[in-house]
Order: sequence, then structure tokens, then C-alpha cells
Amino acid sequence: MTGAEARRPDYDLIVLGAGPAGENVADYATQHGVRAAIVESELVGGECSYWACMPSKALLRSGHAIRAARRLAGAREAVGGAVDAAAVLARRTSFTSDWKDDGQVAWLDSAGIDLIRGRGRIAGTGLVRVDDRVYSARAVALATGSVPILPDIPGLAAAAPWGTREATAADHVPARLVVIGGGVAGVELAFAFASLGSRVTLLARTGLLDREEPFVGDHLAAALAEEGVDVRLGVTPARVDRDTDGLVTVVLDDGTRLVAEELLSATGGRPNTDDLGLESVGLDPGAGLTVDETMLVDGTDWLYAVGDVNGRALLTHQGKYQARAAGEAIAARLQGRPVADELWGRHAASADQLAVPRVVFSDPEVASVGLSEARARERGLHVRAVEYDLGQVAGAALHADDYAGRAKLVVDEDRGVIVGATFVGQDVAELLHAATIAIVGEVTIERLWHAVPAYPTISEIWLRLLETYGRPPGRRPLDA
Repeated sequence: MTGAEARRPDYDLIVLGAGPAGENVADYATQHGVRAAIVESELVGGECSYWACMPSKALLRSGHAIRAARRLAGAREAVGGAVDAAAVLARRTSFTSDWKDDGQVAWLDSAGIDLIRGRGRIAGTGLVRVDDRVYSARAVALATGSVPILPDIPGLAAAAPWGTREATAADHVPARLVVIGGGVAGVELAFAFASLGSRVTLLARTGLLDREEPFVGDHLAAALAEEGVDVRLGVTPARVDRDTDGLVTVVLDDGTRLVAEELLSATGGRPNTDDLGLESVGLDPGAGLTVDETMLVDGTDWLYAVGDVNGRALLTHQGKYQARAAGEAIAARLQGRPVADELWGRHAASADQLAVPRVVFSDPEVASVGLSEARARERGLHVRAVEYDLGQVAGAALHADDYAGRAKLVVDEDRGVIVGATFVGQDVAELLHAATIAIVGEVTIERLWHAVPAYPTISEIWLRLLETYGRPPGRRPLDA
């Protein structure tokens, strides 16, 4: 064996974390000839497959279908009884493959990616320790996701509250459930468990989804109340206790006492940089990770951070997008090829900062992309916003009796392009990609007048929003 062969690293790329971001960065690099391995201490497929995106949406879907039928004369008469909770839980479990990752492991093998089971930590430049073995690599990618934040409420930790994992993997439906948190997870799971038969109380320190347009929270609060959820805004739990019978008591800051069988803490998450050995390469885990547009960690030429762990946009689809950029960049650099900045550089910035699509699978759904009006103004943009009642669109009126919803566009007046869009209403998630394309493609308002929506569909909202905005002055014919 030559000296060069003896020094050959174990892999070109080692990825810590086998969730969607980790799988994609390894896959895209492997497709370009990179020898890659993934280190995973839990299930291959990660949080989204087993405890977040897929099971939570499976828990929600049956309730949505029943409510949709009840909104249509002729259909509502055929719908009787309540949702079959046991059947919903069983369907949820089918989407998690009963929390077994055999299929995902088989996919890794078919893609030519090695799987290393265990807890991985950085042990030096290009070194990863897994249990008692150290592996070497020319590049390492962190794809360790995010972890939940537990609020600092006296007694909360000792009361063993559910997190989102416990809620989405639940094997029973509690008679009463208190949810702390008015964000995405709190709202979605409040809807889910209410539809399954729980008496749900939702507590939010401020409003519901208060980073979105103001009308979003109003629509959600009304819909939750109609579903029987007790929504309490502007309240903070002062103490939590669980007694010997298993009941949880939540005392609010105004002295109100709430008693339930279970308590769900859903107050968001933070990048998971704990116990990754970052200090071994001079990085401070508590300071977070800053990356460039190819997800290369600042100050290094070998370490990448992809997905939630870099804190750019804590969403599965954004993590997968970042992973595609990182996988191709890693392969190019390892093989001495120029990184295709013209493909990823500017666009990665817009995708993660200016055109992030977000869907809350509540009922009504909330679908938004880009900047809210308030955040656009905070950035110093000269914007004008227009809104329209979705219920006044013919396609929506056909979709459901007394359809309730709203749409809003935020337009950069200086450039004549959309920088934000929000839709609230039944089944509006499918409207979102058109708005995402308009923002990413920087399609001008003038040009959008020629994108004709089919009649009668809910997409006719685009025409109504454009009419509300008004035709740009001096508008030229399409072929001018």
C-alpha cells in the first residue's frame, strides 16, 4: 500500500443526520461521484417522516374532509357521526411505517450511501466520532435539525408535558388537552385533537401565527372556536403540576386553573447544535452557525450546515432545497470544479430570505410566501398592499357554502413585482406555488395581467387582486 492510499480518508463526505436535508445532501453529492456516508442515531428519514410533517397532516386530514363535506348542501346530509379516532390513529401510523425505517434504509443502499448507526460528533477537522470509532472525510455536513424549546414555566418540565413528538405519536386521545403555543404546531395540533374528540384549550401569550398578516389570526381564532376549542390569547401559564392520578393543572397568570389529562408544549424550536463537538474545531455551539449560499460554514473550507441546524429557514422543503445546493457544491469543490454560482448563489439567497413558502394545515389553511406587509416595510421597501375577500370569488363559492377566506398581495412599487402573498381559506395551499413562482421569477404586475386564471376556480382570486391593485399606467400590449 502506498503512503497516499494509507492516508485516503474513509469517505469524501460524512453527513450527520438522516432527515430529509441529510438524505438530500448525500444523494446529490453521490450522484456526482462522491463517496458518502450518513450517521444517524434514530430513524433514517428524520423528524418529518416520523414525528412532524407526515403524521401531523395524517391526523388532520380526516377532520378536514368531514368539515368540507358539512359545508356543502347535499353532502352535509350524508355525513353523520364523529371522526373515528382509532382509524385516524391507525392511518397516521401507516404513514410512519409503524416507526420503522426499513424502507428508508433500503433507499440509502440503492443510492449508494453508507449508513453508520450511532451518535456522531465532530472530533477535529474532517473527523467524525461515532461511539468509539473515528471516521475521516474530506467534507462533513451537519443536518441535525432542530430541537423543541421548553418554556421556563415552574413545574412544566416535572409535569412531563407532551412535545410535538409525543402528540403526533400518541396512541390515545385525551379527554382534555391544554396546548401552550399559538404557532404552527400548536394551531395544527389543536385542530387535530379537537377533531378526534378532545376538549382542547389553546393558550397563546400573544396572538395566533402573529408573524403572518393580522387577518390570519382572526380567521383561525374563529375557526378554532367553531370547532369547540377554547382559545385564550394574551395569557401566560404561571405554574404547571401533574398529580398522582396523572391529571395536569395549569395555573394562568390571572389565577385561572385549567385541568386536563394531557398538556402539549408547542412553543417552537431552535437549531440543534448541542453536543456536536463544534468546540473541537473552534466553533461555539451557543453562537449558532453562519453559512454562505452553498451552506459552507463561515471560517471553514470543509464543514457545511444544512437545514434547520443553520437557522436560515426551519422548514423541511427549504432544508431540502439547501441540501441540493450544498450537495452539488460539495461535489464540485472536492473534484476541483467551479461551483455553479450562477445556478445557486443569488437564488439561494432569495429562496431562503425573500420567497419562503409556508403552509399551516389548519382549517382554514394558511398559505403564505415572501414578506408580510409589516416586514416589507421594516426592510425599507416602498410597498402597497391589496386584499380581497376569497368568498366573493365564484370558484370559492362553488367550493364551499359560505366560503370564508381572504387573500393579500404585497407589491414593491419601485420594481412593480410581488414580494409577499397570503391566502387564508379552505384548500388554499394549492394556490401558493403560483405566488412563489411570481416572487422568485420577479414577474411584474404588468406581465401578470396576461396570466389568465381558469373560470370558475379559486385561482380567479389573482384577477380580483390585480383589479383591486389597478392596471399599471402606460401598460403596453403583450407583444410590444
